[in-house]
Formats: sequence, structure tokens, C-alpha cells
Amino acid sequence: MLNAEVNIMFYFLSLFLTFFSRKVFLDCLGTEFIGLTGTLNNILGYLNLSELGIGACIGYFLFKPIQTGNRKEIQEILSLLGYLYNWIGAIIFCGAFIISLFFPLIFAHAELNMGIVYFAFYSFLGSSLIGYFINYRQLLLTADQKNYLVAIYLQSAKLIKLVLQIILAYHYRNLFVWVGVEFLFSVLGCIVLNWKINKEYPWLKVNKRDGRQLLKKYPEIITKAKQVFIHKIKDFVLVKSDELFIFFFVSLKMVAYYGNYMIIISKLISLFSAITGSVGASIGNLVAEGNKQNMLKVFWEYTTIQHTIAATLSFSLYAFLESFIVHWLGTEYIMDHRILILLIVFIYITNSRNSVDSFNYAHGLYADVWSAWAELIINVSITIICGLKWGIIGILLGKIVSLLAIVVLWKPYYLFSAGFKEPVSKYWKGVLRNYAISAFAIGSSLYTIRFIPLNPYHSIWEWVAYCAISMVIFLSIDISATMLFAKGAKDSFNRIKKIRKR
Repeated sequence: MLNAEVNIMFYFLSLFLTFFSRKVFLDCLGTEFIGLTGTLNNILGYLNLSELGIGACIGYFLFKPIQTGNRKEIQEILSLLGYLYNWIGAIIFCGAFIISLFFPLIFAHAELNMGIVYFAFYSFLGSSLIGYFINYRQLLLTADQKNYLVAIYLQSAKLIKLVLQIILAYHYRNLFVWVGVEFLFSVLGCIVLNWKINKEYPWLKVNKRDGRQLLKKYPEIITKAKQVFIHKIKDFVLVKSDELFIFFFVSLKMVAYYGNYMIIISKLISLFSAITGSVGASIGNLVAEGNKQNMLKVFWEYTTIQHTIAATLSFSLYAFLESFIVHWLGTEYIMDHRILILLIVFIYITNSRNSVDSFNYAHGLYADVWSAWAELIINVSITIICGLKWGIIGILLGKIVSLLAIVVLWKPYYLFSAGFKEPVSKYWKGVLRNYAISAFAIGSSLYTIRFIPLNPYHSIWEWVAYCAISMVIFLSIDISATMLFAKGAKDSFNRIKKIRKR
């Protein structure tokens, strides 16, 4: 609850600043530069794949020693993490240097000088490497259900940084100054966070030099990391490489247009992630206790919550996003309506899957590397074929088809057969209700709001009133149907009531 409360507070503090800053940056720095920052960060994202999924594995292996209070084992695991991250950081730097040699070819048609391209890239690279060489210990806070501490310090630094960048962009319109502030605050955030970690865990002594010997003591970490690595490649290509594909198949300007949509979508997702995002460590502790009956009970509670969130996101995006874009940036930034529909399908699948993913992670179920390869091949193949023909629409089709094949069908089977040791038919009997409830709530709400005597495109205040009335209609239908028919809904409601009474 503390994690959720802190996350929600920072969500609303940053919400206005994010949209206001985007408008200022587009107007004062240009769409080419904003598209460049998205493209460079995605290039670095590919390089960060060399992390091999070690961070995810370390989080999994920390659950048990945290639960039992084994400080020696915690120190050894983090020492091993520091040792491995030193090597990974060096590999990322070398890879980044080699790729940067080809920037004159990659950005040959960009309307920006190469000086700002290189300065921005190496600044973003430095911010990324801080996490490997210095900030790696923050993983303990996350595994120990204290992620609110990370949020307090890093999000505070982010808010101050945004305010400063807005002021400087408006007055000076200097790209180098904007990038310099970005890097400076990464360093300051790192210093403050590590001070807090030392204060929170004064007993924590990490020695990276012991890493080579500790590799022999914890060989299962490398085994799990190899499995997670394949899944991370797949996840990145599916979720994080949109800007690169759009850059290659469409244009750098469309990267910025698409980025406008994704800012709104990510902010909506962040609102709900602020509430449920801290559940991962709690599920890890639940699985470590080994009570299957309790695990299944919580699984259905969490599944129903995630489908409710996915339905709310889908309805909100379809009903409100385009009219908001008009008020925020202007009519010229509206993309093909089919892109919005495909984005909504993608968002529903990726958000409703969170319960299955969280329990697979808590069980350490990463051995199905074939599924990652299959999803990657399906995604890339369809993206290349359809992306060349239909642009962004083709890119989204590749993502959706691969998700349906692996995430919707295979992952639940893997969890129930290898994790819960239960027939997967039990999953489908429960989850089909969630799909039906979502479809009914979204469809009936979209039909009903057509009769609201307001035009959301007319003015921002009319848009606000339209959104408020529409959300009341949707939530009334969705929550009523969920409470009547969804498995785990009543348990979720009772749990929330108990928490609020404490």
C-alpha cells in the first residue's frame, strides 16, 4: 500500500509536467530532435539486451533470503550482481562506440547536425551505464518491497529536471543544454539514491571482487539468466522497438507522431501500474511460502483486477485519445484511426497478461525459451512483410499476432502445468468470463456515450465533462458485470475493504 500511495502521488505530480513539456519541446526543439531522442534510446535499448536478464534472475533469487533474513546470502548475491554488471557495462560501452561510428550513414537524411547526435547518444549512454556500475544495488529495495524509496528520490529528480528543461528550452532553444541537463540529473539521482541505500541497509557490504568465486557458488543464476536473456530479446523487439521500425519503414517525423500517442498510453498505464506495480515482490514471497490454495486464490483476484484495468484503458483510449490530441497538439497530429484500434488491441493483451507473467516470474519459469524464439520470429516476420506495405499498421499487426499465439495461448498453459500443477482448462473457464465482461462493457458503453449531448472536440472543458460522464457510465457497467460474473472479484473487493480499514 505504501508503494502504491507513493507511486500514485508522483504519477499525478508528473502528469501535467509530462504533457506540458512535450508541447514545449516539440515547439521549441522540433519534431526531428524529439524523434532523434526516441530513436537513440531504442538503439541503447538493444545494447542493454547484453544485460542477459541477470537483474530479473537476481530479483528472483533474493526473495528467499529476504524472507528468512539471511544477510550473508543477500550480500553475496549483490556482490555477484555488481561483478557481472561491471562486465556488462564494459560490453555495452564497446558496442555503443562501434555503432556510433555508423551514425553518419544511419542519420544521413536527418535534418540535424552530427554534433548533437553524438552528444545526445553518449549522454544517454552515460546515464544508462550509471545503473550498471553504481545503481545496481537498488534491486534490493525492489525485491524487499521498498520500491517507494526508489520512486521518491528518482522521481523527485525527474520532476525538477523536467521543470528546468522546460525553462531552458523555452528561453534558449538549445539542444545541447537540454541533453546536458538530462545527463546531470541522472548523476545527481544516482548519488542521492545510493546515500539512501546505505542508510536503509547499513549492514550491506558488497565486494565485486568476490564475483568470480561466487559464480561457482550460485551457478543456477547463470542458468536462469540464459533463459531470461531469450525472453528479454523477444520482449524488447515486441514492446520497445516501435520507434526503430517506424524510423526504418516510415520516417523520423512519424516517430515523433507515434511517440505522442505512446506518451498518453504510457501515462494511463502508469496510473494503474502505480497501484499494482509493486505486487511482483509480494507474489514472489507468496510463492516462496508454498501454499498452492492461497496462490490460486490470489491469482484469480489479480487476474480479475488486471482485466478490469485493461478494459478501462481500452475504453478510455478509444473514447478520449484523439480528441485530447486535438486540444493538446492540434489536428495535424492525429494518425490513421486504424492505428488507434490496433494499439488498443495490443494494450488490452499486454495489460491483461500481467497476472500470468507475475506468477511465472515468481515460480522462476523461464525454461520455455522456444516460445520466446517463436514469438520473436512471428513478430519480426510479419512486421517486416506488413511494415513495408502498410507502415505503422503492419508493425502493430506483427506485435498482435505474436502475442495471440504465445502470450494468450501458451503462457497460461505453462503456468498451470509447470507452476500450479493444475489443468489449464481451469484457467480458461475463469478467464473467458473476463474477456466477455470486457467486450460487453466496452461495446455497450461506446454505444451509450453516443447520446451524451457534448462534443469533446469543441473545447477542453467540454472534453473534461464528456470524459467524466463517459467514465461513470463505463465503470458502472464494467464493475457491476465484474462483481456478478468474474472469478475472484468478490475476494478482491473484500481484500481492498480490509486494507482500507487498517
